[in-house]
Amino acid sequence: MTNAGMPIPDFFDAGKVGTVWRLPYEERARQARDWANQHGLQPASADSTKTWLMLIDVQNTFCIPEFELYVGGRSGRGAVEDNVRLCEFIYRNLGTITQITATMDTHMAMQLFHAIFFVDKHGEHPAPYTNIHASELRDGRWTFNPALASQFDIAPEYGQQMMIHYAEGLEKRGKYALTIWPYHAMLGGIGHALVSSVEEALFFHAVARHSQTHIVTKGDTPFTESYSAIGPEVLTGPMDEQLGKRDQMFIQQLQEYDRLIVAGQAKSHCVAWTVSDLLDDIMLADPELSKKVYLLEDCTSPVVVPGVVDHTAAADAAYERFASAGMNIVKSTDSF
Repeated sequence: MTNAGMPIPDFFDAGKVGTVWRLPYEERARQARDWANQHGLQPASADSTKTWLMLIDVQNTFCIPEFELYVGGRSGRGAVEDNVRLCEFIYRNLGTITQITATMDTHMAMQLFHAIFFVDKHGEHPAPYTNIHASELRDGRWTFNPALASQFDIAPEYGQQMMIHYAEGLEKRGKYALTIWPYHAMLGGIGHALVSSVEEALFFHAVARHSQTHIVTKGDTPFTESYSAIGPEVLTGPMDEQLGKRDQMFIQQLQEYDRLIVAGQAKSHCVAWTVSDLLDDIMLADPELSKKVYLLEDCTSPVVVPGVVDHTAAADAAYERFASAGMNIVKSTDSF
């Protein structure tokens, strides 16, 4: 890939990247076919160097200002500016990107990181961004909401046991504390959808290169979190019941491709955790595979809630660890 690459189609409007709008599929399909003919694009199956672009949770809920968990970074414009660069990167490199995978955080109301899952002794739910620790569950500061027990066909007491087991599991693994997030990425809602401008770029690529975008949903199980697209935070419950499972597709596809390029939101959470899990799988399979991984550092931002929390340092530390393992930290305009 080069930093010059192909031209960017005239229809791309950087000013619309931070908004939600309807994609004119038929018009874009015609333009993509014409674009392929004009620039001599071959089907992706003919690529001699196979390049895989993985986009982590580039959804309205994280990327559009005023949506539920907008990732503004320290500048306040983080995800919007990231996605302008990401769209331009896709268009410039349309002829060399073989496959695109888009992961989608996918939630429903009754999941353990939403307020409805817990109550205090007054029956009140925790506020968004509350961290719930194992000690607070053991001493009854927070309890599993007994009104949900019938939804999951469990006794309220076992629900509480599961919550204690889960929080202890996070602490043992050195993970973030169980955080109550605002309701976000709700299945069927506008927030769950891909950012319109990014979806447009993916659709254009799919038609121009005859390469179907691969959509991976994650995070839809009630009793575990899935920051990572590869596997949940805690795999098993108190009775060794399976809460979720690790997806081997990512390491298998990395072995088949010449390079993997990663972008998305948020750098401090779902991107960092996905890359970390991938690195674990790489170390088990073949440490040399890490050299195939390229992280677009200017197409991702950390979670920053002004006056509440700033995960910039944690995100930067994660990327330093990835670089030390052999991964490539690059910008969308770099030649590589």
